[in-house]
Order: sequence, then structure tokens, then C-alpha cells
Amino acid sequence: MGGTLEYLSGLLGGSGGHGHRKKRKQLQTVELKVRMDCEGCELKVKSALSSLKGVQSVNINRKQQKVTVVGYVEASKVLKKAQSTGKKAEIWPYVPYNMVSQPYVAGTYDKRAPPGYVRNTEPGYAPSTQAIGRQDERLTSMFSDEDPNSCSVM
Repeated sequence: MGGTLEYLSGLLGGSGGHGHRKKRKQLQTVELKVRMDCEGCELKVKSALSSLKGVQSVNINRKQQKVTVVGYVEASKVLKKAQSTGKKAEIWPYVPYNMVSQPYVAGTYDKRAPPGYVRNTEPGYAPSTQAIGRQDERLTSMFSDEDPNSCSVM
């Protein structure tokens, strides 16, 4: 209810007499990979992340080592808070298998990924596919009639 009143007062121009507006954070979901071995680890991470301002929910899947935080938070702050527990934490590096055009390319396939997931690679980052493309080009032009330096076996 408090969030609704703040929103309505912001629309009506009532800034509480301060004269400046505070930029409102977007509701977002932050997914982390956190190494957890037992229920104690899980509880420690959950209580630390729940204490962050703006967090609405914290869901933990210990089997996948995945922590999902929903709220008005920044991903960097959530990551720092998870790392402050002493656990190894990183932003969730995996995407669903069907979201990647070539899931078995080096750098994408990861044996440690949960079932149905592969490692997320940035768009345009696929050095192995570019090298393969250049190699294919050399093979197809090897026996070309237009190239005077091509194979003379024919």
C-alpha cells in the first residue's frame, strides 16, 4: 500500500516538499549461481539476500546451485551481498538449450550446466565459428578454376 501512495503522490507532483525526485528502480529478477552444499549454506544465503532493501522474494534451488532474487534491486548489489556470505557466487551463466543456435560450439557447451542449459555467450562472441567459416571458404576455393594457384591435379 505504501508503494501505491508514493506512486500516486509522484504523479500528482507531491514530492514531499523536497523539490527533487528520486529515480525509482525497476522491478527485476536477478539470477545467481551460488555454491551451496547444505541447508545451513542455503539459509545463510537466503537470510543475507532477504535483508537487502527492495528484495521481494528469494528462491533457492540447491540442486542447480541457483538463487533467484525478485525485487527493486541492482544485480551488482545482489551479487556483492551473496559474495559477502563467503560463498562463491556469480551471475547465472546459463541459458536454456533452445535459446542458442549452436549449443555444442566450444565455449557454449558446459558439462557442469544443469540439464537443459548451456553456457551463455555474448552475441558476436564465437571465435570458433568464425574460424570454421574461414576454413570452409578455403576448402571450397581450393579447387577453383579462377584461382591460378589452386591444385593442378585436375
